[in-house]
Amino acid sequence: MSTAVLDRELQRLEGLWADGLSETYRSYLDAVAMHAPDVQPRVALAAALVEVGLRLQGLGGPAAPPAALLMGDLCLARSSRILTDSANKPVQIAFARAVRLRFDSFHPTEFIDLTDRLREHVRRAGLVTGRIHLQSLHTTLGLAINENEPLLLRDFQSMLERIAPEDATYMHDDFSRRTEVALNEPVNGHAHCRQLLVSGFATLLVEEGDLVLGRWQSVFAVELDGPRHRQLALQLDGDFADLVELELSRLLRADPEPIATPMRRLVEAGGKRMRPRLVQLTAQLGPQYEPLRTALLAAAVEILHNATLVHDDYVDESPFRRGRPTVAAAEGAERAIAVGDYYFAKATRLIAETGNPDVTQTIAAALEAICESQIDDVALRGAFPGDHDSYLRVVRGKTAALFSAACASGAQLSNAGAEVVEALRRYGDLLGVAFQMADDMVDFSPSSGKPVGLDIRQRVLSLPLIYAAEDRQVGPEVRRLLSGSLGDEEVARVAELVTSSDALQRVGDEARALVEEAVSELERVELNGLRPTLISLARSAVDRAS
Repeated sequence: MSTAVLDRELQRLEGLWADGLSETYRSYLDAVAMHAPDVQPRVALAAALVEVGLRLQGLGGPAAPPAALLMGDLCLARSSRILTDSANKPVQIAFARAVRLRFDSFHPTEFIDLTDRLREHVRRAGLVTGRIHLQSLHTTLGLAINENEPLLLRDFQSMLERIAPEDATYMHDDFSRRTEVALNEPVNGHAHCRQLLVSGFATLLVEEGDLVLGRWQSVFAVELDGPRHRQLALQLDGDFADLVELELSRLLRADPEPIATPMRRLVEAGGKRMRPRLVQLTAQLGPQYEPLRTALLAAAVEILHNATLVHDDYVDESPFRRGRPTVAAAEGAERAIAVGDYYFAKATRLIAETGNPDVTQTIAAALEAICESQIDDVALRGAFPGDHDSYLRVVRGKTAALFSAACASGAQLSNAGAEVVEALRRYGDLLGVAFQMADDMVDFSPSSGKPVGLDIRQRVLSLPLIYAAEDRQVGPEVRRLLSGSLGDEEVARVAELVTSSDALQRVGDEARALVEEAVSELERVELNGLRPTLISLARSAVDRAS
């Protein structure tokens, strides 16, 4: 087993861990090297990290202290990333936006009911609200919406025969007068004329995942010159946002009840769903976009985000999340650790099941950054409220990393170009920082529904507090209050001082400037008409705190 690989990994983590913990880590690596000398170093290293991660979190025993929990999370995150660091990437499966609907006709004139096949395409695509567009690719094949009643269909056929009878004279059939006659050209002038009586195009609405059709309506391909092998072009567009909720519900229903119930409560409590929305939007930018596959990735990213919240709430000793008791408060520390671990593992597996190693690598790197920054955040609480540089370093990991990964992984999933992926990665990073700044401001807004001063009480790194502490007028009192115990009176006074200073204005200005930087990243690449949506999403994320 290569000790160089192990030593490099150890050096990477030793800067974050205490010496005693590093020794523990080395002992596990040595044990793996001893018992599995033929295992590839990368796999052995990942296995060691998983083992030490679970040991640190006290799995099966008493709840781990917050610091050990965070270090354990970092081990688990790093193990996922290591396993994806490989040059041997599997072949990606291609998905197309456009579908070709192929079928055979068996009679010269025939009405072929496509309704059930179209419904199946809508179901498989996961389209909830939108449209499907059909186009005939033949000049003797039409489309119609009408009633599928046998005698009525015979009436339609008789009408076509009366208007354009087959035995009439058609100049199209006079090959002596025509030019560019194809080999084996059929005599079918009547079929072309009949096609003018029906449409070659059809658009149908989709609502609540089904075609919008009247009680007696069906969708027909109208064969006018059969028997033939035929095809239609089919495209689907619309809002696939509800797919994530359906996928989240499906995934959480499959889990064992003691674990699933706390996570279901957290997910069903709401949240902004920014990260899965970014996955869904950016996945539309590549040539291999497939809504169901995208929904799975988006749901996995949301599950991963919620798993980090479960552990964050335990570390921060937060009593509430989204207006409900946190998992740690409701179920106890041991259950919170187990729930977070379970959904870290589940999200990682789901992401790997996309079959795209670039996506797995991107999300694993983000998870590692989240864990590292959480450790950094806890360490910085001894210097509360901190400084601007420390704040940005933590926020880029804790919040922006997953925003950036959501943007990049969606584009990677659909095989978008490298320039597009990198532009979206930078957009997500800037948006994530701006989003966190806006969220910091919400802590000082009575209309937000969140208890005012919660971040103050929990000593959470907050840019408004940093700027208020720097303020010439209120800064000295803010720093004095934050250095002591924070009861209700002290928290209320700090909040009052923050709102009376220019701190919130400075944070708002900085967040909006970051959003405009994010928008400028979108100007560098072609985004297939999605640029306005991404710009609007970014600006609204900051405006919510204005």
